[in-house]
Amino acid sequence: MNPVSFTEADNLLNTIKKGIKKSDNTNIIICPPAIYLAKIKSNASLELGIQNIFWEDQGAFTGEISCKMAKNFGVDYAIIGHSERRKYARETDEIVNAKIKSAQKNGIKPILCIGETLSEKNQDLASDVITTQLQEAFVDMNKSKASTMIIAYEPIWAIGSGVVPTIDEIMSAELLIRKIITKLYDRPTAEKVFVLYGGSVNSQNAFDIVNKTGMNGLLVGGASLNASEFLRIVNLFG
Repeated sequence: MNPVSFTEADNLLNTIKKGIKKSDNTNIIICPPAIYLAKIKSNASLELGIQNIFWEDQGAFTGEISCKMAKNFGVDYAIIGHSERRKYARETDEIVNAKIKSAQKNGIKPILCIGETLSEKNQDLASDVITTQLQEAFVDMNKSKASTMIIAYEPIWAIGSGVVPTIDEIMSAELLIRKIITKLYDRPTAEKVFVLYGGSVNSQNAFDIVNKTGMNGLLVGGASLNASEFLRIVNLFG
């Protein structure tokens, strides 16, 4: 829920728009609070995502935004299964799967968030958590749709903490994700899936996280609220 005012959001976006170096090698997807979507939509150089969607196309679901509504507005991506949604809104793996299906049905690319808590990490349960989250998210999904998925590995203990996993830990997570998808489908499908890293990303660690681990990109959180810092991250890959 940031920024808290339209003026702040407008200033942030305008600064980012002016500072981005266009590159054919980089996709920049902005996922703002829903009330700011119209402002992002007016800028063709940025792709549009939404932070959360509902699994039904329409109906008496007060306060929710459907994938059909979002797609008709011009949204192409949706963050699904973020740890904060799982924690505060009690979203289960079953709900995450339903949202993914709705997004895909309506032509929206899901950005599926997965990751373990600090307690799970300390108990050596990270692999089990990631495996379960992925298996449940991909239930009843065919190979064609699976190959278009974007998966964001966000260890919950790294989000906003300033603590980042080691390069080896991030690489291991990336390899595990592709191994699981290979088992669910096949290797070509696993290789097509985009895998991102999120959790205390900044301009000092961003390049190495991608360059040394096999990750395809980044899910940037707090650093995206600082225009200068966000631009430094984006332009590392421009």
